Amino acid sequence: MPVVDLSEHAEEFNADPHPTYAALRAAGPAHLVRTPAGGDVWLIVGHEEARAALADPRLVKDWRPLAEEGYVELPVSSNMLETDPPQHTRLRGLVAREFTPRRVEALRPRVQEVTDALLDTMLAAPDRTADLVDSLAFPLPMTVISELVGVPDLDREAFRVLSNQAVAPLTDDGGEAVREIGAYLARLIEAKRAASPADDLLSALIRARDEDGDRLSHDELIGMAFLLLVAGHETTVNLISNGVRALLDHPEQLAALRANFDGLIDGAVEEMLRYEGPVETATYRFTREAVRIGDVLVPAGAPVLIALASAGRDPRRHSDPDRFDIRRTPQSHLAFGHGIHFCLGAPLARMEGRIAIRTLLERAPDLQLADEKAELDWLPGMLIRGVRHLPVRW
Repeated sequence: MPVVDLSEHAEEFNADPHPTYAALRAAGPAHLVRTPAGGDVWLIVGHEEARAALADPRLVKDWRPLAEEGYVELPVSSNMLETDPPQHTRLRGLVAREFTPRRVEALRPRVQEVTDALLDTMLAAPDRTADLVDSLAFPLPMTVISELVGVPDLDREAFRVLSNQAVAPLTDDGGEAVREIGAYLARLIEAKRAASPADDLLSALIRARDEDGDRLSHDELIGMAFLLLVAGHETTVNLISNGVRALLDHPEQLAALRANFDGLIDGAVEEMLRYEGPVETATYRFTREAVRIGDVLVPAGAPVLIALASAGRDPRRHSDPDRFDIRRTPQSHLAFGHGIHFCLGAPLARMEGRIAIRTLLERAPDLQLADEKAELDWLPGMLIRGVRHLPVRW
């Protein structure tokens, strides 16, 4: 089967992958592609096929059986996103009961408080300009997830650099960033073990046991903390910045939302997730056996990426999919995944997005892009969809 080379025009694809995804969907639901990073993978682009693949047990997450001999496994890989049942079931069960809707809802006042404080600082800028990513979209979810996990004194700017390099590497040393984060978390866990019991998620996970006495190992604690901290802020950063950018690019939608926050904010956030969600492709899966997707037979042992961004624009699922419409009739999207790996933090991300965007628009009623013609610095790679900076003025 011919390979579709996405690396030929990597910068254009990175800035706007949607025309390419539309062409691929028109040709079929799955294709062998060469990614901008250079590797060949099978890419699923249709909504129904993506939804089915996300829940297909023949597409596994554990890459270890396919690894080359002599590979070195990092502790951060001992997380539920890189495992399959029964190990995934065990890990998710131990963390899910510490990440309940009640615990998330209890964070609402703190999310509002942090949002207000960040906007106090941002809106005090004498030149009435700011980078929305630096001022709000990054520090809000980073503050909330680090306090929830139990690392309030985290050097957040340093962690931001490492996290960005881990999920959207500019160079080939993304693995080094992952190792540095893992080493930091190992030291943190040992310090928490030695300290008095605290009321935070990581301390609870250190103590957690199931009814059979099972508990997380040291490496599993590192892997879980890594997943919670990185996934717990990277996605929400880009939900907020992508969502605000979409509104500013569509003034009629922005006006409608301002006129009816109570009635439209929930639907607006769902439309932001569908239209330009923060996760472009789900993390790698591998075929346990040959799997037919549409007219294509993907061979056993093949790497597979599921394009959530493409699924959100599939006209077979969403009418007029390239139109941003916050009044769109609610229809399920795949921005948080589907199946057993559905995002555990989805309720928190939605709450943060609603509070941040509503409060920002209420307090900056004339918010606009600082320069509508300026080129945006998009995050590289096919995992996270977002920009490094979003200059705004008011």
